[in-house]
Amino acid sequence: MNSVPLSASGRAEAGAGDGRPAGSAFLVFSDLDGTLLDHHSYSHAAAQPAIDLLDALGIPLVLVSSKTRAEMVALRRRLANGHPFVVENGAAVFIPEGYFAEQPAGTVARDGYWVRELAAPRARWIALLERLEGEFPGRFEYFARAGEAGIAAMTGLPPAQAALANAREYSEPVQWRGDDATLEAFLAACAAGGAKVSRGGRFYSLGGEADKGEALRWLRAQFAMARGIRHIKDLAAGDGANDVPMLESAGTALLVRAPDRPLPPVRRDEGVLCSDAVGPAGWAEGVTQWLCENGLVTQDS
Repeated sequence: MNSVPLSASGRAEAGAGDGRPAGSAFLVFSDLDGTLLDHHSYSHAAAQPAIDLLDALGIPLVLVSSKTRAEMVALRRRLANGHPFVVENGAAVFIPEGYFAEQPAGTVARDGYWVRELAAPRARWIALLERLEGEFPGRFEYFARAGEAGIAAMTGLPPAQAALANAREYSEPVQWRGDDATLEAFLAACAAGGAKVSRGGRFYSLGGEADKGEALRWLRAQFAMARGIRHIKDLAAGDGANDVPMLESAGTALLVRAPDRPLPPVRRDEGVLCSDAVGPAGWAEGVTQWLCENGLVTQDS
């Protein structure tokens, strides 16, 4: 079954699909690993047909991840994505300079982006982990201590990509190596030290109070102001616990099935789509269903 954009309907007010804000009142926010990207191969091939649909309709695809800015820049280039993006579980929002007609309030210009920082710097969380090493010896490893070789071993990433993963600015990933009982004590100690801990597919991430939901809400408001509209229909897609704040903040939540764990535990009954397929194939399935439900594409069998 093929999905076909509505022709000349104006329903999405499609733009050129080149990274400039289109006039649409629709947005898609998406997690990456295990959602838009395959959990093991990091391929987005199965999602490409739905990405092409969004491009054809001029609907911005905003990437929201635990990944670093360096990783996101490389991925956006690979995906030919010129839209704003969110790094390190909502710690900061990066908007290409000139993307909107005016620079949003509360942002700073840096390296070609308007940056909205929502969390404290990485050094704070490394210092906290260093203090906890004596209390939990041998129970955890974190990126700053593991270095590029250790990160490559933990993730399966090539050395060059491991270096990008270590170029963190606002958070610190932690691999837990102890038992479940001790984990609870460790998480409590992190919280007592001022960290908010998010659980992703492979790691726990220590950061500030910001999360993917806060970043989504702020960025959605910037799109609305730029377009001079009050309401935007948005979809958020994710597969993990750290995606829950984003999934609960969007108009529609797409829960993407993972092969080895339950769907994200969202606390909402309405506006929820659950994929049947896993990973990027499930992402494409859910995004296409959302477009159909909003009358933006028709199904051509």
